Amino acid sequence: MTATIDAPATATAVTGTETEPKGHRRKVDVGTLLLTIWGVLGFLFLFFPVLVIIAYSFNTGRILQAWDGFGFSSYAAALSNPAIISGVQVSLYVAFWSAVVSAVLGSLAGVALARSPKAKWVGVLTGLLALTLVTPEIVNAVSLLPWFVTLGTDWGLSAFNLGLVRLIIAHTLFSCAVVTFIVRARMAGLSVSLEEAAADLGAPPIRRFLDITFPLMRPAVISGALLSFTLSLDNTVLSSFVSVAGSTPWPVFVFSSLRSSLRPEIAAMSTLMLLLTLVALGLVAFVLSRASKKTGEGPSLASTLAGG
Repeated sequence: MTATIDAPATATAVTGTETEPKGHRRKVDVGTLLLTIWGVLGFLFLFFPVLVIIAYSFNTGRILQAWDGFGFSSYAAALSNPAIISGVQVSLYVAFWSAVVSAVLGSLAGVALARSPKAKWVGVLTGLLALTLVTPEIVNAVSLLPWFVTLGTDWGLSAFNLGLVRLIIAHTLFSCAVVTFIVRARMAGLSVSLEEAAADLGAPPIRRFLDITFPLMRPAVISGALLSFTLSLDNTVLSSFVSVAGSTPWPVFVFSSLRSSLRPEIAAMSTLMLLLTLVALGLVAFVLSRASKKTGEGPSLASTLAGG
């Protein structure tokens, strides 16, 4: 009798403790709420100007700040303006070759630093690369300009009188250091056992690098090249000093346009370049996902961009 009476009572007690009253309200975490609000405000502060530029790129007026109507006339004007097209072409050309050269040189330097950590020259090279990153761009620009003039005029090396050559060299000096540190961070976290095993099996150094080392460092190389491309694309200080007539990059053209009036076609071309950057990032994510499925590693895009 006692067992049959106590069992329902126990079940009722357990059920009563597990179910909350209908009028009960869950407590709000004030810290989480404030952090969420702060994060939303931060994102709005960062990206709202970009959204405004995109919206005003459809302005049919002659001045960007004065809204006249919605239309695509600014895009047609941007694509038919020779000065705008020339500036974009120069920026894309310089950014591409700067990324290629930085990826090659930075990858080799990163592997050397990671595989020879106790060499005497490692500290000197690391210090020089770090100095390149922390030095203000205005200092690099002021020092590069007379150097290019000396090489091109006094020493007779006419290649240094070309604006494209100057821009590629100036942008590569900074981007190469970025790629070097990204690749070194990637290679320092990997074991050398696979490379040693390939060497024991008689694989030559070139074969070991192409079959073992490069596939391991490829995510870091891709992320470094992407970052170099982005840094070169919007570099204004160095480009303003070393560019010459006929090779004006897009950031310098936009900066000079601010002195008179910012027209809607500037916003239209900026929107197109933003779209191009997003498409390129999407293609890289697609290629990396395909590669991760084949290799089974499955690296995410975020870890790839971080060099991991």
